[in-house]
This record gives sequence, structure tokens and C-alpha cells, in this order.
Amino acid sequence: MSRAQPEKKRRRNGKAVCALLLATSVFALLRPAQPYAQVTELRGEVSESAILDDQQRKTRQLSMASAQEQTAQAGATTQSTVPTPTYQPASPGAVQHDDTAPATGSIFDPPEATDDTFADTPAPVPTRRPSSATQGATDQDEAAETQAAATTDTAETDQDPTNRRAVTIDSTDRQQLDPGAERVEAIEGRDKRAEDDPFAATGVKLGSFVIRPTLEQGLTASSNADSSPEGKPALLSETTLRFNAISDWRENSAVIDGYGTFLKTISGDEVEDARGRIDGTLNVDLDNDLRAIAKLGYEAAPESASSPVVIEGTVEQPVRQTIDGSLAVEKDAGKMRFALTGAVEHDIYGDAKLSTGGTLSQKDRDSTLYTATLRTGYEISPAITPFTEVEIGRRVYDLRVDTNGFERSSTRLGVRAGAELDLGEKLAGEFSAGWLREAIDDDRLPAISGATVNADLRWSPERGTTIGLTGQTIVEGTTTANESGDILYSGRLTGEREIRANLIGNAALGVDWRDYIGSDGHDLTLSAEAGLTWWLNRYAGLTTRARTEKQTSNLEGRDYTAHSIFVGVTLQP
Repeated sequence: MSRAQPEKKRRRNGKAVCALLLATSVFALLRPAQPYAQVTELRGEVSESAILDDQQRKTRQLSMASAQEQTAQAGATTQSTVPTPTYQPASPGAVQHDDTAPATGSIFDPPEATDDTFADTPAPVPTRRPSSATQGATDQDEAAETQAAATTDTAETDQDPTNRRAVTIDSTDRQQLDPGAERVEAIEGRDKRAEDDPFAATGVKLGSFVIRPTLEQGLTASSNADSSPEGKPALLSETTLRFNAISDWRENSAVIDGYGTFLKTISGDEVEDARGRIDGTLNVDLDNDLRAIAKLGYEAAPESASSPVVIEGTVEQPVRQTIDGSLAVEKDAGKMRFALTGAVEHDIYGDAKLSTGGTLSQKDRDSTLYTATLRTGYEISPAITPFTEVEIGRRVYDLRVDTNGFERSSTRLGVRAGAELDLGEKLAGEFSAGWLREAIDDDRLPAISGATVNADLRWSPERGTTIGLTGQTIVEGTTTANESGDILYSGRLTGEREIRANLIGNAALGVDWRDYIGSDGHDLTLSAEAGLTWWLNRYAGLTTRARTEKQTSNLEGRDYTAHSIFVGVTLQP
């Protein structure tokens, strides 16, 4: 009787353990944590191989639980005769089990979010069943160890990129995204930013510069091929190469502009004309709010038929070369603006070819002009800065005395007042007016003096339309006996309109007034031009323009009229 009661008691204990294990499993399945498939954000249909693996794991867990129960029962029958062996932890680094230590965990504690109820690693099986007195503590320790093993298995599964439970039909295409990642559209579906000028030249990268060349080739029909009083009609081949180079430096900047035009007669009056110019500008920021601006230019072109110096019996107009350069230093002090500019300009006149044979030297016309200009301004607002200028200079001829026995060198003095405008893209530039005087060294020649007007303005009344106004006052010397020279006032009004994205229209009006010093002679030249450019694509377009020019003078033999039409193509890379 006494032996049967302990046996029944042990069976009840075994059944209680099984009930606890079953309750723990049910409680874990009903815990409020999200399913593992939702944690890993798996989508789509689960593959059959993954379902089969889960079923096999559940079968192994049930088999291990049954083996554990049998081992516990066998240990209970021998606990009275077999001494308790020293417990050796199954995991490396684990703390040895102590029956007297209080339990640190409970199977009724809510599971963590990282628990995996289907962990592959089974709970470690002890070598003996503890006594009934410590059964509760032992069960708690075993539950804690089972929970730790399941947590370890879950962590390893999360880190294992080949987790078989996470394998679904579309798992490869639906991996969990970084919460900070931004969903973007396909390249084909993105909205492209509209270009400001879709037909502008893209340019060619050369070192630290971006070069934008343009080639224009076409035919010009003119009623006066060389724009002279005796000019005749001709059909000309006209080729023009223009280029612009801009640096992409971080702080300072450099700009190079140039053009070259070549004219050749196809039929009619024989004309062969080549001209061109190149300019370079360098802007450098110095210390103490100082800025330096350096410019250098070169121009070569046949002298205009309307030049005040007329050489009788020439086959063609002689070539005039001009080399000019300047260096300006600017300083801002509060609202005050200061600028000091030094400039040099050297003119070289080529020999004139005579119709009777031989050449005529023009060495006595070569000269160099040195000037220094001090500008002082005050910024009333960011949009307008009034200024005043004082200019002094010296014109020196290569020959102190010309072929007619006159000393042509002179001393220059000028004053001007004007304003700088800066209203962004709407209106920008400057204008000024003043007085200029050049006193010639030879007392027999009167000084060249008169009012000066200078302007360089750009106005954009609306997007796609640009109107420009330029004006300058030039002192022209001469080697004609008993004459000092003249003052030339030149003005241009230009307009450009983007009619369509690929259709550009432009127009220009010009007026020149030449006032001869020491006489009542004067010349008036009026010109007008209009043109269109139709871009077939970014790299090629059709260009046409019409021009008319007329000069009237109260001096004999200086009137002429010229009309011309150009049709050609424009190419750009």
C-alpha cells in the first residue's frame, strides 16, 4: 500500500509536468506579439517546402518532450538509492545549478517578442530528476533554460540569411526595406526638368574650360560688296566661326570670346576680306575685399571705307590691327565703391597697295594710347549706384613727326558722371555722360574736344525677350595735313526674341555720327538688320538675315548705300 501511493504520486507529477508544457505551448501561441511572418514582413504564398519543415520540427519537439518525461520518471525511481551527481552545465560558460538558489524565472512569465515557439534547439535534458522538494524550482529553471535556448535560436535565425522558414515564393522580391529608405520611381517614369534653352550648345570640355564654338556658312548677295562709294554688286561666300570659353573654377573666373569672318567673291565685284577679334577677361578675388579684373584683346580687320583717312588709288583697304589690355582694381568700403583702371591700346596700320603698283607706308599713323581712370561711386540701393570718373591719358605716335611735318602726340583729359543699374535679369548695366579733350602737341592743330556719351544696358521686359543698348565715344586721329581728327559717336539698339523654342528672331538699329574737328564736316551712317534662326535640332539650324546701310556726308565722295541678304546654316557641338 505504501509503495503504490508514491507510484501514483509520481504519475500525477508526470502528468502535471506534461500539462504545464502543454499550457506553456498554448500560452506562447496566444501571446499578443505579431506572428513571425509579419515581423519579417513576408508576403505572398508560403512554399510547400517551408510548411513541411515546420511540421517536421513540431514532430521532433514532441518526441523530445516524451523522452524528457520518461527520463524524469526513471530518475524518480532511483533517486533514493543513487547519489545525486554534480550538475555540469550543457552550455559553455553557464553557471552551475544550485537547488538552494531562488528561481529566476517562471514559465508563466509573458514571452518576449523575440521568442520562437518553433525553435530548432531543444531544451537541455538534465541527467537526473531532482527531489520532489525542489521540483518546482527545477521546473522553473528548465523553463528558463528552454526560453533562453529558444531566444538564442530566434536571434541566430534572424541573422542567418538562409533562414528556411523565411523562404516563400516571392520572398526574394519582397525583402524587408530599410525604414529610412525612400521609394523612388523608375528612371523612365521620372519627370524630366525642362531646360531653359533646349537648343543651346552643350559645349566641349577642355581642361577646366567649357568651349562652345559655332560655325556659320552661307551665301551673301550684296548690292555694294565693299561698302564704298564706288562699290559694285557681288555674290559672296561668307564663313563665320564664333566661340566662347568659360572656366569652371570654384572661386575666380575667366571668359574668352572670339570670332572670325572670311568673305570670298563667287561672282561679281572681286572681294576677299578676312577679319576677327578675340577677348579674354580674368576676375580674381584678392584679400581685404579687393577684386582685380584683367582684360586682353586683339583685333585684325580691313579699315572701313568710311574711314576719315582716305588713300586715293588703292586696290583694297589696308589692314588695321589693334592690341588692347587693361587692369582694374576694385574696392568696396561700406556703401562707397572705388575702382582704378589702367589701360593700353596700340594701333598698327598696314601698308596700302596702290593700283599703279607698289605700296604706301602708313607707319606715321601707328600710335599707343595710355590711360588711367579713377571711379568713385556710392550705393544708394542695391539697384542703383551713381558714380563719377576722372580720366587722364597720353597718346604717343611711333613717329614723333609725321610725313607732313606735324607732331601728332597728345595729352588726354576726361570727366564723366553716370550710374550703374542692377535689377537682376530685368535691367542691368551702366550709362554715363561727360566731356573729353585731347590737346595735340603741335600748336598748329586745334585740340579734339567734345561731349561724350557711353552706355551698356540690357533690358528684359519679359521672359525670352532681351533688348540691348550700347553707345561709345571714340577719338579718331588722322595724318591729313592741317587736320586734328574727329569724334565718332556710335550707338546700337538690339533686340532678340525667342518666338518658339527652336525659332529665334533678332533685329538691330545703328547710328554713327562723325564730327570733324576744325571744320563743319560730318558723316551720318544709319543701319538696320533683321534675322531669323530656325534650329532643326540642338546641333544644326537654318539662318537668314537682311541688312541695309546708308551713309550721307557733307563732304564730297563719301556717300554710299549697301543692301545685303544672307542665307546659310549654323552648326554647333
